[in-house]
Amino acid sequence: MKLDETQEALPKIEFYGGTLGVLLPFFVFVSGVITIALSGAPDERGFWPVLILALGLGLLLCKDKTAFSQVVISGMSQKIVMIMITAWMLASIIGVLMTLTGFVEALIWLSDQVKLSGPGFIIATFLICCIVSLSTGSSFATILICSPLLYPTGGVLGAHLPTLAGAILGGATFGDFIAPISDTTIVSALSQDAKIGPTIKSRFKYVFPAALFALVSFSVMAYNNVGTSSIADIGGLGNPKGLPMLLVPAFIIYLFLKGKHLLHGLLFGLLFGTVLSLVFGLLPFDKVIALDIENFTTKSFIIDGINRAVGLSFFTILLMGLVATLKASGLMNRLVDYATAQAKTEKHAEGWIVTVMSMAVLLTTHSIVAILMVADFTKKTGERLGVSKTRRANLLSLIACICPFIIPYFIPVILMANMTKTGQEYDIPQVSPLEVGLFNFMSWGLLIMTVITFIFGWGKFNERKDNDEKRYKT
Repeated sequence: MKLDETQEALPKIEFYGGTLGVLLPFFVFVSGVITIALSGAPDERGFWPVLILALGLGLLLCKDKTAFSQVVISGMSQKIVMIMITAWMLASIIGVLMTLTGFVEALIWLSDQVKLSGPGFIIATFLICCIVSLSTGSSFATILICSPLLYPTGGVLGAHLPTLAGAILGGATFGDFIAPISDTTIVSALSQDAKIGPTIKSRFKYVFPAALFALVSFSVMAYNNVGTSSIADIGGLGNPKGLPMLLVPAFIIYLFLKGKHLLHGLLFGLLFGTVLSLVFGLLPFDKVIALDIENFTTKSFIIDGINRAVGLSFFTILLMGLVATLKASGLMNRLVDYATAQAKTEKHAEGWIVTVMSMAVLLTTHSIVAILMVADFTKKTGERLGVSKTRRANLLSLIACICPFIIPYFIPVILMANMTKTGQEYDIPQVSPLEVGLFNFMSWGLLIMTVITFIFGWGKFNERKDNDEKRYKT
């Protein structure tokens, strides 16, 4: 992905009340979403009215209503938004296909054969999701592909559900931070003129300690909260017929390892899975498409998959429109200018990079948009005060993989909570966004590494060796 795919020239807009007028719609949005999320409602459709209210308030406060409208539409129509929505739809369809073809029952059968308990399954889930996210480079794709398969299976095996959901999200976080094809990796590195290869290599010292912390934490929580299976005879529920569908995620991962585009991998995976399921008799053709003439409707597993992605898709469209107004107001540019003037030493520079990036993430609720917003500040401040390219990229990615994967009003957490609906068929309860974020020990591990990095200068020596910039004295 090129950086300019998420950047677009926007008209400058001004608000009544100045800075307060710019931020007030975001305060309304954040307050409303937090209230809904903490109430235990995992469906992001409930956030639509809050976003509409925030946009309406922004329109009232903006001095130029036409320019505001243009900015919102421009933000909604960015290319990256369409890429995300298309990927979510295809991954959701694949999830429905895998469920219909008995893949969950096949996993249950396998678990029963190897005598894998609920706690053991949680550990396996985290490792599997780490591999999938590392291969796909997409936390969203990992959540959407793995959740419908692993969450119901773990629930049936008696796994502690919040820990199970956290393990899926934690594995997705792993790849988002270190995968070579992750948007977070690419944007953070390229925005600082750092080479992707050395940047990834430098991240081992952050991600492996964090992953070890997560693995231990998942194990402790899993074995201290051992549940009972929701089915008396687990072996009776399992069925090996769906085992051929193992080839579908394997094929998708293979395509991603070959460097194929996200759309390429998911669409080919869907086509391959559909043909495979029909050949093995796992999917009746009327599940592919069937006409209900009496009710003037069409039924298909594809329609069901798209419907599952509708809530998140419209949430993202509305949110990106609101985020664009913040960028067009110039508030982020003023914040960057102030922080640049305040940074006097290398450690000051690192502190401001972490602070400004954190504020950008919290305000925009979008890691890639936040990185792009603070990229110039991070680069200029780092060059002036001797913070290496690689270290700057790593600081940006660390923050980008913490807040969005812990805080309950961010898309990855909401998405994971929403995907726990896939256990309803087996009478497995949903998990709230608050619980999902609290049990994502991978992001908590990265937070610990960020604190160690900032206070003790962890990894600074090795990262400085990759820096071919001159250190400027102030």
